[in-house]
Amino acid sequence: MSVNKEVKRITTHILQEMKHRGEKIAMLTAYDYSMATILDDAGLDVLLVGDSASNVMAGHETTLPITLDQMIYHAQGVVRGARRAFVVVDLPFGSYQGNSKEALNSAIRIMKESGAHGVKLEGGTEVAESISRIITAGIPVMGHLGLTPQSIYKFGTYTVRAKGEEEAEKLKTDALALQEAGCFGIVLEKIPARLAKEVSESLNIPTIGIGAGPDCDGQVLVVNDMIGLTKGFRPRFLRQYVNLYDGILGAAQSYIKDVKAKDFPNEKEQY
Repeated sequence: MSVNKEVKRITTHILQEMKHRGEKIAMLTAYDYSMATILDDAGLDVLLVGDSASNVMAGHETTLPITLDQMIYHAQGVVRGARRAFVVVDLPFGSYQGNSKEALNSAIRIMKESGAHGVKLEGGTEVAESISRIITAGIPVMGHLGLTPQSIYKFGTYTVRAKGEEEAEKLKTDALALQEAGCFGIVLEKIPARLAKEVSESLNIPTIGIGAGPDCDGQVLVVNDMIGLTKGFRPRFLRQYVNLYDGILGAAQSYIKDVKAKDFPNEKEQY
């Protein structure tokens, strides 16, 4: 008789233990139930409901337009599909900046309405008050430093951040401030590998890299990029594991051909 073992949920405590024993954390984005189910079955440790949904799901140029309601909608599907993975949801642009009370309210809405396990927000010392306030309510918070896409119009470019000494020093200060504020982990995006290594070694909490070299405690990619659903987007840090764009394109073309030729449906495919 087979025994259905209960799946053990990944927690912030488990992620912390993984850092201490040197086990890398595998994280991908997910935006819907179907994808979350596949990624959870694959054994992902963390699923990020990223505001990158603004780009890959809605077709916007930046992450700025996506709303809190839309993030909650995406998160609801992902949570339903994830039995093991820890689900983190991005606080979207405008839902936390400059107002710690609004940040708390936004985080509470995500947790109550989606059932997610934590939230992520961008920025350093300037958002430390918001982070502290959210954590006081018992909500786990992940930080995000380096290239922060919600600030794209301030930066004016998606190029590597913190190459200069001044910006690198600020990033190191910010990382310690986020740890001090109570973050359970920090995403480091598009910064020099050497700096990411230094930051990762200076912190007790895990770092998750995207374009930040091999010495972070884990890695994250946008799943649509990793599986080749997005066409023509191939940054240096991306490893594409399968080309689903061409696969789906070919399948759709075959379907069109069969319908036009009256080959689909055949006798076995009708009632």
